[in-house]
Amino acid sequence: MSITIKSATVLGLECQPVEIEVDLTRQVNKFIIVGLPDQSVSEAKERVRQAIYNSSYKFPRRKVVINLAPADVKKIGSHYDLGMAIGILAIADNFFWHAEYGEACFLGELSLSGEVKAVNGVLSVAIKMRELGIDKLYVPEANACEAALIPQLKVFPVKNINQLVNHLSGVELIKPQPATKIMPQLNQHFDLDLGDIHGHQQVKRALIIAAAGGHNIAMSGPPGSGKTMLAKAFISILPPLTIEESLVVTNIYSIAGLLPRQHPLISQPQFRHPHHTASGVSLIGGGSFPSPGEVTLAHHGVLFLDELPEFPRQVLENLRQPIEDKVVTISRASGSYEFPADFILLAAMNPCPCGFLSDPERHCVCTPGQIVKYRNKISGPLLDRIDLFLSVPRLQYDELKKNQDEKKSNIFAQQIQATRKLQYQRQDNIINAQLTNKQIKKFCQLTRDSEDILKQAVATMSLSPRAYFKILKIARTIADLNKAVDLKSEHIAEALQYRQRIE
Repeated sequence: MSITIKSATVLGLECQPVEIEVDLTRQVNKFIIVGLPDQSVSEAKERVRQAIYNSSYKFPRRKVVINLAPADVKKIGSHYDLGMAIGILAIADNFFWHAEYGEACFLGELSLSGEVKAVNGVLSVAIKMRELGIDKLYVPEANACEAALIPQLKVFPVKNINQLVNHLSGVELIKPQPATKIMPQLNQHFDLDLGDIHGHQQVKRALIIAAAGGHNIAMSGPPGSGKTMLAKAFISILPPLTIEESLVVTNIYSIAGLLPRQHPLISQPQFRHPHHTASGVSLIGGGSFPSPGEVTLAHHGVLFLDELPEFPRQVLENLRQPIEDKVVTISRASGSYEFPADFILLAAMNPCPCGFLSDPERHCVCTPGQIVKYRNKISGPLLDRIDLFLSVPRLQYDELKKNQDEKKSNIFAQQIQATRKLQYQRQDNIINAQLTNKQIKKFCQLTRDSEDILKQAVATMSLSPRAYFKILKIARTIADLNKAVDLKSEHIAEALQYRQRIE
């Protein structure tokens, strides 16, 4: 006789259902797990055995064989502990087992004391179980709010083995977790407000354009000019995520183990700020069993690369494909894994190694060779994928002392949200930065004057075809902010000034 318990694992960002088949034979006392388990799953034998003992139940004095099916899929993680323990107790007749429990999903890691500990990727499992028509999910108490985001599921929060055994045997039922409401966080607090930053009007204007159209942006200026502060304030003007975007981002953070337990739904764009010593794997994603990197954690949010030339050149080159395709594909012998990477790239850099090139108050001590070597760390193809280039000068004393009469970030955010809504309605739910060349020809109509300006700029600035289409997309965003239908000469002219490469 054998018992089958439903569980699951997560591969990449996808949930893989797993069946835990438990069998007992009249042989020597032995515990075997088969079905392509990795080291962490093999170690579950001792966790499960001790958890059962310490929960005051008897572990069978026979040969216990557990098969994790399908056998051709590598099993990783500690998700199966709870299912294995319940299967062993059920087949040993330590409590009454109903056939209906075979249609529920059990998920959780066990401590040696029998407590059920949180695991990663519960939201992905909940989504998959609903697709499969499984409506009961037994998860660690710490993961219950996350799983309850998905409607039409009965989520049972489990504290320990004893509580679950009492529930399944009808002694003391576990109350299902109330559904977690899917709604944005109102009055979101940000550490920095764009309206509180003195001066830099042109830079703020460019940041608003970037936020409204989803464009990538690079800033250059001397140390202390405010590049990092402006970048950190950028997140405050982005509109909240839609429900669909929230679930996707929440799922990513759940799998990465970064989801806050007190706020199981991420409703605001995320700001990722990796250090320049970050490796290619940490930035792009990967590993033996691929996990999301910074570009995926910044999905529907912002990836801020401060001191851009200080990143290893190869790491920066790895960004070219995700920036263009908005997705990362990682191939391994076990299969190919796809991670979303639709983010706004924000880059900041100094104009030279010492940082004071073209600074009117400080003398640059770098040699021409040092400056060339410093700038060559960023390749032309990568720069060509950046939409707006900005120079951030040092503020003068009068600008610092000037009384603030600025709009707050929430005013900017409302303007940007209205502009994005216009884009969604016109372009079938995509923003301007995502327009294809065919869509650009349809939605970016030029007047005669604006076409003459653009034609002259392409010739004099030696613009690549990619840069040409980027200018049209930026101009489309500027026109949308001004509520204009066609791209006028002033829209093209403003877009062109942001394509001046940083010197």
